[in-house]
Amino acid sequence: MPMQTGLRTPAPGAIARARELAEPALRAAVATLHPLPRRMAAFSFGWCEADGTPGDSPGGKGVRQAFALLGAEAAGAPVGAAVQAAVAVELVHTFSLVHDDIMDGDERRRHRDAAWKAFGTGPAVLTGDALFALAVQTVAGAGGGHAGRAVAHLAESLGELVRGQADDLLFENRPWAGPEAVGLPEYEAMAARKTGALLGCALSLGPVLAGAPAPQADALMEAGRRLGVAFQAVDDLLGIWGDPYTTGKPVHSDLLRRKKTLPVLAAVARGGGATGRELTRLLGSDVPPDAAAAQHAAALVEAAGGRDFALAEAHRHAAAAQECLRGAGLAEDAAGELAALSAYLLERRL
Repeated sequence: MPMQTGLRTPAPGAIARARELAEPALRAAVATLHPLPRRMAAFSFGWCEADGTPGDSPGGKGVRQAFALLGAEAAGAPVGAAVQAAVAVELVHTFSLVHDDIMDGDERRRHRDAAWKAFGTGPAVLTGDALFALAVQTVAGAGGGHAGRAVAHLAESLGELVRGQADDLLFENRPWAGPEAVGLPEYEAMAARKTGALLGCALSLGPVLAGAPAPQADALMEAGRRLGVAFQAVDDLLGIWGDPYTTGKPVHSDLLRRKKTLPVLAAVARGGGATGRELTRLLGSDVPPDAAAAQHAAALVEAAGGRDFALAEAHRHAAAAQECLRGAGLAEDAAGELAALSAYLLERRL
């Protein structure tokens, strides 16, 4: 069912406006790369096919660059700082997706081959590295007396992202039950790093480039972390019950991979009794689940309250993010657009 908040109309406009402002600068930055990572980057952004011919893929949603634009506007930063921040976070986001697909073995991204599948693992690793370096170069070259602070801010966010990704990888080898099982607070701390750090950076990087006061930048960073946990919870729900046409992945994809996600961990921890034991047996088996077993596991997760718990956590963290924004002294119009964009993304249909 869709998440209802009543705020819908402004968000798509913010995404489109951010794309219109940032894409020319993003294309110009990517054009400076070596021809090999340049073509692979263009493919990852949806600008071309694997053979270099112009593509009609829409690429990513542009959520993070929209947050970068609105965060900068809300703090009164000039449009130049907003655009450079949007370019940098979009480069980092795409770099993380290219490497994520390699680590997870995901062969599809946005309804076509992942970069590593289309070009090979080595070139994909190189392309991710090139995008990362270009993001740092973009921030360092933004000019002004605050570039050094902004680079440090980006580097700190990247360090958090890597820590979160490392935790996520380690979770794969942890048991489903017992003292070594992944706990719910531990999972949400991982999500705050893996997903929240970059979203927080998106909200705060433009203000940092423009010399915003540290308390304001910190409030925007914390709001992004909270939104990151909320969005990860929604992504986890989509990974089980999402429409494959929307997600680009098979139904129950996370269960087929036995991935430890918020609704599943909540179901195991809170379900108890026969339901919890059956779910633990299914996911902890030496035999990977087939489609029927994954469907059964999805029903068990829902029966144990995992779906409702994850949805409630998404709303709880989103509300906490709005509290951070309300206390940050932001421009009213842009702050309202930020709230609308957050609500719009939480309304994605499950």
